[in-house]
Amino acid sequence: MDIQILGITVLWIFLYGYLIVASIDFGAGFFAYYGKVTKRDDVINSIISRYLSPVWEVTNVFFVFFFVGLVGFFPKTAYYYGTALLVPGSIALVLLAIRGSFYAFGNYGAKDSHFYTFLYGATGLLIPASLSTALTISEGGFIDEKNGTVVFLVEELLTSFYSWAVVFLAIVSVLYISAMFLSFYASKAKDLKALELLRKYALFWSPPTILASFLVFLALKGHNEEHFNNMVDYSYFFILSFICFNIAVWLVYKNKRYGTAFIFVMLQFLFAFFGYGVSHLPYILYPYITIEAGFTNEAMGIALVIAFIAGLFLLIPSLFLLMRMFLFDAKYVEGNREK
Repeated sequence: MDIQILGITVLWIFLYGYLIVASIDFGAGFFAYYGKVTKRDDVINSIISRYLSPVWEVTNVFFVFFFVGLVGFFPKTAYYYGTALLVPGSIALVLLAIRGSFYAFGNYGAKDSHFYTFLYGATGLLIPASLSTALTISEGGFIDEKNGTVVFLVEELLTSFYSWAVVFLAIVSVLYISAMFLSFYASKAKDLKALELLRKYALFWSPPTILASFLVFLALKGHNEEHFNNMVDYSYFFILSFICFNIAVWLVYKNKRYGTAFIFVMLQFLFAFFGYGVSHLPYILYPYITIEAGFTNEAMGIALVIAFIAGLFLLIPSLFLLMRMFLFDAKYVEGNREK
């Protein structure tokens, strides 16, 4: 395997990890606020709090690894994305700071604050919307290079059907993944009231997720036909993703095996995410950066691959211990042990 392919694969694994872990976190914040608004916080917020308390600080580890690695492996991305992501990236960082700060204030300071819960819930939807801009820009058409200067075409981005389709997919996917996981978590806690409500959320957000995926396919055909044709060539990834989606939703609908259902949710996004990534190659940013032309020198690439694989082998056991000690500890998950 070429070092370039190995490098981008390692980065894609980190980004996939962030997709799953952050989606659960972001969606949980929204559901916590929605529970307050609908006066159902007494039903679901204890489950959500037990999940968020041990993990909210570590969610962004995947995010940091990916973007540091992207610039390390492909230095030219800093030149192009540095300009294009200046505004949406800054917004995302501000939202992440607000989210972390007000989670701490809301849980360890002013209890039951609607304002803090609102900020935590709203940022859970706005952050994935702003971060999705990076994938949108990678399809080309939103950056122009004039006289050696990168120009970000903001108007093109804001008026693009493809751009808004990706934002829609990012938001509904967050809510779908989170609801699916929290349903599993409620079943593990044997909290039947919370399970019934979260199960309804999971089923409710399932159709919009598929609809949003279809809209992205449709929009991509008009925006970047070359990538669309490549995705058709790798259609088996997306067929497998759709099969996993149906199995997951069927299990939740039948009210059984929520753990297995969530495994199929992860497989659903694994196939779709890697299908998208493989079909996007060799480009990282159409048409300016490819994995061959934009890659760092071979010696640095090998060193980075070793470092990031080592980081992955440290991160995964750490997350396993976190889940073992807190998330899936029998007493903790049922609320019988202090956080």
